[in-house]
Amino acid sequence: MELLNPDGRLEPSRNSRRRVPHRHPKLHPRELSYLRPPPLGQQVKDPEAGEKMSSEALWLFKQLNLHLEQEGRFQPREKGLSLIECAAENENTLCPRQRNAKVEDLWSLTNFFGFATETFVLAVNILDRFLALMKVKPKHLSCIGVCCFQLAARVVEEECNIPSAHEIIRISQCKCTVSDLKRMEKIISEKLHFEFKATTALTFLHLYHTIVLCHTSERKEVLNLDKLEAQLKACNCRLVFSKAKPSVLALCLLTLEVQTLKSVELFEILLRVQKHSKISDSDLLYWRELVSKCLADYSSPECCKPDHKKLVWIVSRRTAQNLQNSYYSVPELPTIPEGGCFSESESEDFCEDMSSGEESLSSSPPSDLEGTFFFELKPKTKWQTLSCRS
Repeated sequence: MELLNPDGRLEPSRNSRRRVPHRHPKLHPRELSYLRPPPLGQQVKDPEAGEKMSSEALWLFKQLNLHLEQEGRFQPREKGLSLIECAAENENTLCPRQRNAKVEDLWSLTNFFGFATETFVLAVNILDRFLALMKVKPKHLSCIGVCCFQLAARVVEEECNIPSAHEIIRISQCKCTVSDLKRMEKIISEKLHFEFKATTALTFLHLYHTIVLCHTSERKEVLNLDKLEAQLKACNCRLVFSKAKPSVLALCLLTLEVQTLKSVELFEILLRVQKHSKISDSDLLYWRELVSKCLADYSSPECCKPDHKKLVWIVSRRTAQNLQNSYYSVPELPTIPEGGCFSESESEDFCEDMSSGEESLSSSPPSDLEGTFFFELKPKTKWQTLSCRS
């Protein structure tokens, strides 16, 4: 309420107080907003640069808020992952070692076909979401893994670059047929409600990395995104990190890298990102310790990395015998005549040798109904949970 003075001027009443926004005295002015303005000289020379940076930063944080709302929707069920963690290794139950080995195979397939990191991370996300919903026998894991890889490639890669199902089966040696892949794809699609394009830790890693570069004055090449992606792929090979929130896992990788760089400015920016993402210090410290241990183990020379894994080709006895005989019987390469080409008989013989080992690769699980593959995961009773922990 405002009162009039005798001279006609407005005077605020005693009860009305002017509200002043609270500002921490120790905060740097840069901390008062996520939108860091450009340097003063740049504002004078190019006034549109500040508006461009502010609009870009604003768009980035809108995208961050959107993915923060959706990350829980695409995260595997923790109860299902816990059942896999405490499972014994036998022919009827899937254990963590078998899951991790299959993820490493997906990494090798990604490198073989030259696909993006997003394809690998998305394939692991689809795999874990499905394994957390259904109880899977180890003998079906190869077919499931290849199917998840194919689904992820359709989302990320160009259609012209995606290999055929027959080619993926030959390269991965998953011992299933094309019809098995189609049937498995139908099962996975229905269980995941056809939601394949998911928010993953790679999504947050790219967003956090871009936000940091947008607000820092340091060199852009300080934070190597390829290195961070490689570290994320190493974490994806461990089942335990599927329990972590994607936003937390991505921030752990960035904070560990910034800690190595010893950059105060980058650390301050990540603190603001952490506060904006509403990530608690306890969660960040817990997962950062696990990530640090995983990366230390992975960088050791004793660790067998998927990048160094060689593909092993399986051929039939007939093909192996022909290869061995031809190695000893042909002393030198034959001369190719100019303008010559393969005859039809030579082409037929060549195709017969290449396909002679197909029977050894196509032994597949029985093509029964969906119920013979899996059954729904049900919560364990109290007694079963205690026995599992013991």
